[in-house]
This record gives sequence, C-alpha cells and structure tokens, in this order.
Amino acid sequence: MALLVEVHVPLPAGSEPFDWIDEVEDFLFQLEEADDLEVFDDGEQFGEVYVFFLAGATEDALLAAARRTAALEGVPAGAFAMITDTEAGEFGMGRRVDLSR
Repeated sequence: MALLVEVHVPLPAGSEPFDWIDEVEDFLFQLEEADDLEVFDDGEQFGEVYVFFLAGATEDALLAAARRTAALEGVPAGAFAMITDTEAGEFGMGRRVDLSR
C-alpha cells in the first residue's frame, strides 16, 4: 500500500474535445521523467470528472503537483484532490483537498 493522490478535474458539459487532458498528461510525464513523482495509472473519466493518479512522493509533493496541474492553462476550474492509497476500493475515497485557483 502506498500514498496516492487522485486529481479530479470537472468535465465541462458540451466542451469536447478535451485538449487540456493531453496537456496535463504531458505535464505529469515531465514530472515523472524528472523523478518528482510517479503517474500511478492512466487518467480516466469517472462520471463528470477526469481523474489523474499521482504517487511516489510525499503528500506535500503530490499535493504541490496536483495544485500545479489544476493551475495549467485550459484546465477547468473546480479541480480537487483526494488523498487515498493504492489499495482503495474505488475512486473518491479518502480526504478531499480543494485545488481551486
């Protein structure tokens, strides 16, 4: 079991395609390449949000990366993080942290 931070980003209705998802994935790949964190799994849609999964660092470092992710240009407002672990049974379990700008 390891610390996991889920970054939940609202999917605005009627605004597809979601080009910002590729931007976020590129940003997280760069962080992973710099050994700042681990992208635990591929991001995926979960209801009305898109979820990215961050691990491999301290809670403070993962939350800092989540805040930087939420602040990227084009990322919809209202993102939040869920602090959980890699053994969680489903998304959205754990402690919620607001990532608003």
